[in-house]
Amino acid sequence: MGALTVKELLACKGQRKLTQVNVHVAQEAAACEAAGIDMIITWERSPIPEFRAAAPDTFFTVGLVYGTYVNPDQAKRAAFDAMEKGADAIYCPMSLPVVEALANEAIPVHGHVGFVPYKKTWTGGFKAVGKTASEALEVYKRAKAYQDAGAIAIEVELVPVPVATEITRRLSILTVAMGAGSGCDAQYLFAKDILGYNDGHIPRHAKTYRNHGAEYARLHQDAIAAFGEFKAETEAETFPTSANTLGMNDAEAEAFLNGLEHLG
Repeated sequence: MGALTVKELLACKGQRKLTQVNVHVAQEAAACEAAGIDMIITWERSPIPEFRAAAPDTFFTVGLVYGTYVNPDQAKRAAFDAMEKGADAIYCPMSLPVVEALANEAIPVHGHVGFVPYKKTWTGGFKAVGKTASEALEVYKRAKAYQDAGAIAIEVELVPVPVATEITRRLSILTVAMGAGSGCDAQYLFAKDILGYNDGHIPRHAKTYRNHGAEYARLHQDAIAAFGEFKAETEAETFPTSANTLGMNDAEAEAFLNGLEHLG
């Protein structure tokens, strides 16, 4: 069927809720596609072609690593590279001139408003943004600026529901909520939170649907045991057996030994 196009995604606004998952390995990308997740996202330092191959029919956003590029030209070069490798859009948490430069090249850009992890010092750490009217207006202005710069979507993170809902209503681009309520166009979670293998703090806005962490821990211990058995069998010379090795015809083996004798 093929991944949704930008035009098709924007047509979903107000019609149906979309989903986006931050995936960490290609297997998660494949599982997202099988489950019907609309959009996946990962980072440019990931093996992009592997993720693309795992989920060929899912809209795929690749994030530029914040702080790596110092001007729009560098960012454009990285974005073109990601698109060439299989990305459908670029997540860009950089300044508006960079977003505009990408958009001017018809690169679909995904921005970020509200709480932005890279800029947490400006909001006093890991805190919600927009709880006062003045803050909320600033979030709206930033969101509108992204739209004016040519972005197709914005992540809206840790913003009060009424604020995020009104931003969604007033903008024509997609709003992707992370802790911003169901009034946004899409919901966004990390695969490690959904699957329950996040070793760190699980944020309030996330939800865990499975406990893969326990299974991964069990598999880790099982792997240690298996490696230990391999080591023990090697030392005891019970591995390899004839079932794991290649034999030789007796006559050929004898001729080989005789040949060695002649070689000296």
